[in-house]
Amino acid sequence: MHILFLTDNFPPEVNAPASRTYEHCREWIRQGAQVTVVTCAPNFPSGRVFDGYRNALWQSTYVDGIRVIRVWSFISSNQGFFKRILDYLSFMLSSLVASLFIRRVDVVVGTSPQFFTACAAYLVGLIKCRPWVFELRDLWPESIKAVGAMNDTFLIRLLEKVEFYLYRKADRIVAVTSSFRDSLIRRGISGGKIDVVTNGVDIEKYQPSPKDVVLNRELGLEGYFVAGYIGTHGMAHGLETLLEAAEILQKRPDAADVRFLFIGNGAEKLELVNRSQQMNLRNVLFIDSVAKTEVARYWSLLDVSVIHLRKSDLFDGVIPSKLFECMGMGIPVLHGVPGESSEIVLKAGVGEVFESGNSQALADALMRVKLDPVRRLLYSTQGPVAARTYNRNDLARCMLDIIGTLAH
Repeated sequence: MHILFLTDNFPPEVNAPASRTYEHCREWIRQGAQVTVVTCAPNFPSGRVFDGYRNALWQSTYVDGIRVIRVWSFISSNQGFFKRILDYLSFMLSSLVASLFIRRVDVVVGTSPQFFTACAAYLVGLIKCRPWVFELRDLWPESIKAVGAMNDTFLIRLLEKVEFYLYRKADRIVAVTSSFRDSLIRRGISGGKIDVVTNGVDIEKYQPSPKDVVLNRELGLEGYFVAGYIGTHGMAHGLETLLEAAEILQKRPDAADVRFLFIGNGAEKLELVNRSQQMNLRNVLFIDSVAKTEVARYWSLLDVSVIHLRKSDLFDGVIPSKLFECMGMGIPVLHGVPGESSEIVLKAGVGEVFESGNSQALADALMRVKLDPVRRLLYSTQGPVAARTYNRNDLARCMLDIIGTLAH
């Protein structure tokens, strides 16, 4: 079976879509499938092409048995709605053209979060007379409205019509949360063609480990209780809440040894750094994104991990993929995302849940975990146990079975 997978995120990018796609495709190769990935030059989230790569018309290579074809796209930082749309449209056209030259394809997969990639997958499937799968990672463009990037305009309503058309035309939809599946069913999409394959974790890579001594010393974190946020610094993440919590704790004598570590880049990064300086926060440290191969070393520095999204009904159905990496590493979680993901945290017993946007609640949860070693040990111990339920390889095989039903 030859799977053609269209995605605008792929390693060496380190965001959730890139990791999921690579780890799934790697396992599909192990299971005997042939996989071709069409993507663009790595540039997320900075909007600059990574060192060692070019934004060229066509580049072909192999990564762990996966044939990776990189095509040209208009590259822009994740700032400004219309620049991002131009970015998405250019990749849609380039990936469509490139896909026409890939032979003997059995199934086409297009992944969100932006659905222009799914548009290309639909058209490729139509032209090649092959079934196509919509991997639904985000309810886009609804998420644009949720973060306040754009109001409910004619353009948004037009995009929503295209979105719904793609749902109807997909031969199969693979959603990453049950909430997304429920949302589509409420909108009239047949539940019979919607499967749920959640995000997960590579449990071979993300395992409990002692703090990286060298890295801990280099960052000046020796002797500190470290609360970390690792990931994209975007509009959806509401990271100003973490800065406000840091300000609260900076005034508490029993939190003098607390440090907030922010790792990553994104549209809001500069604003967050400037705001931290304006607030005179001495307990906050920002560093840029690190290579995927280095991420586990940085996870090891954390005593607790903070996961947070801006308060919105839409995000109630989101399960941040970093939750599963925290589980695998045995890092207690401070979870500020209501809904399905909070239920996972509570059921698995891997951390504390606090109200999204409530900095005082975050500060209180952090201190509860810091001052109670027994509680912290319990959360840490439960994490790897719960992570086995979300083993990425098992989930990849589940998705491969779904795709396989269309290839015969």
